Amino acid sequence: MSAALAQPVDQPVSRPAACPAAQRAAAHRHGVPGLTRRLASGLGATALFAALFAALPPAHAEAPLQPTQVPGYYRAMVGAMQVTALHDGQIQLDAKLLKNASPAQIQQALARMFRSNPTSTAVNAYLVNLGSRLVLVDAGAGRLFGPALGQVLANLKAAGYQPEQVDDVLITHLHGDHVGGLLTADGQPAFPRATLHVAQTEADFWLSEQRTAQAPEGMKPFFKMAQDSVKPYADAGRLKTFAAGATVLPGASAVSLPGHTPGHTGFRFTSGDASLLIWGDVVHNAAVQFPRPQVTIEFDVDGPQAAASRRQALRQTASARQLVAGMHLPFPGMGHVRAEGRQAYEWVPIDFTPLPAPASAAK
Repeated sequence: MSAALAQPVDQPVSRPAACPAAQRAAAHRHGVPGLTRRLASGLGATALFAALFAALPPAHAEAPLQPTQVPGYYRAMVGAMQVTALHDGQIQLDAKLLKNASPAQIQQALARMFRSNPTSTAVNAYLVNLGSRLVLVDAGAGRLFGPALGQVLANLKAAGYQPEQVDDVLITHLHGDHVGGLLTADGQPAFPRATLHVAQTEADFWLSEQRTAQAPEGMKPFFKMAQDSVKPYADAGRLKTFAAGATVLPGASAVSLPGHTPGHTGFRFTSGDASLLIWGDVVHNAAVQFPRPQVTIEFDVDGPQAAASRRQALRQTASARQLVAGMHLPFPGMGHVRAEGRQAYEWVPIDFTPLPAPASAAK
C-alpha cells in the first residue's frame, strides 16, 4: 500500500505543488487568462464563478420574429349549438364619420378605452352549427374593399369546415362588407349549396332597379355591390326573403333592427335555455356608441331610426343579460351589455374558454 493511500480518510491527500507556470497555463486553458492561483485563493467561491462565467462568450437564443397571426376563428358553445366567430379582417374608421357628438366628446370616449383615431374596427361573421344545419351569418367583404378584408373563407376552412358544407347564409343587411364574400374571385357563389336569406324590406330597397336609378350618385356603387353579390344565388333559385320577426330557420328567428339600413336585421339563435343574438351593425364604434348610443355613423340610411334601434337593443340585452355578437365589435365580438347609468352602457367581452371534451372522450 502506498503512503498516500495509507493516510487516514479524514486527512487531505497531499499532491505535489504545480509550478507557477503550470498554474498560469491551467488558468488560461479554463478561460481566465492571467488568473493566478494566488488571485483565485483570494476570491470567494461566488466571486470565482462570476469571474469564470463573465469570461465566457455571451449566449444567444436567436429566433426570428414570426410574420403571421393565428387563424382568425374562435369557437364557443351556446347550449348545444357551436358558434364559430370568423374574422374577415380589420378596417380603420375615421371618427369624422360619427355624428351627434362633438369632436371633444368622441375623443374623450376613444381615449377612455385606449383607442385612437382612426379606430381599428373588426369585420366579423359567425358560423352556427345547429347539428342538423350549418348556418353562416354574413359573409364578409370578399374582394370589395382591398386586402385588409376578405378572410372569412380562409378562416372558415382553418376552422375545419368547407364552404360546400354551409346550408344557409343569413344576411343582416346588404352592405358590401357583409355580402362581398358571397362570391369567389371569379364571381361564382362561394357557398355553392347554400340558400341565401334576406329580409324582404332589405331586398326591396337594395335590389330594386327603380331605387337604384333614383339613388344619389354617391350611393349607386353600394346598390351595385348588393345586386352583384346576390345575383348568382337569385339566378339559381336560392334567394329567399322573410318578414320582420319571422322564424327563418328552426332555432333562428329574425329581430328587426332598422335604421342602419331599411331592413337591417339581427338573428336570435336558441338552444334550450341558451340563446345568442347576432345583431349585425347595431354598434360600429364600441368605444363611443356604448356610452353614447345616440351617436350615429355616416353609413346609416336613417340615422335617427338607427339610434332608436340601438338604444332599444342595448336596453333589452342589458336587462335580459342576453349573449350578443356583433359584426364590428372587437373580435371575436361576443359578450354582454352592461348598463352604466340611465342611457350609457358598457361592453363586457366573453373570456377565452376551452371547449368541453366530447362525451366519448370523457368516458
